[in-house]
Amino acid sequence: MRKQTQVYDCRDSRETEPQPTKQSAPTRANDRQVAGTHYKQLTHETWDVIIDWNLGYLDGNAVKYLSRWRHKGGIEDLKKARHYIDKLIEVEENKGG
Repeated sequence: MRKQTQVYDCRDSRETEPQPTKQSAPTRANDRQVAGTHYKQLTHETWDVIIDWNLGYLDGNAVKYLSRWRHKGGIEDLKKARHYIDKLIEVEENKGG
């Protein structure tokens, strides 16, 4: 059985919804959030920070968990961030550089 996810509209509810037209632009990914509202409290979208800082998988995931720990996963998210950082350290140390 497939789990149904909720999509939250991140735009201000006071904004008027544009009327659909044949040529209307697709909704931006930043205008909606799939499941949960934990990223809505942040000033910057975490994925935009990850892209702007040119982070990779390991450090990007660490930033993701660090950005949301107060609003979603608490200590568990801090442990997940640490796990990604530990793996990044391991990878960098094994480069021998």
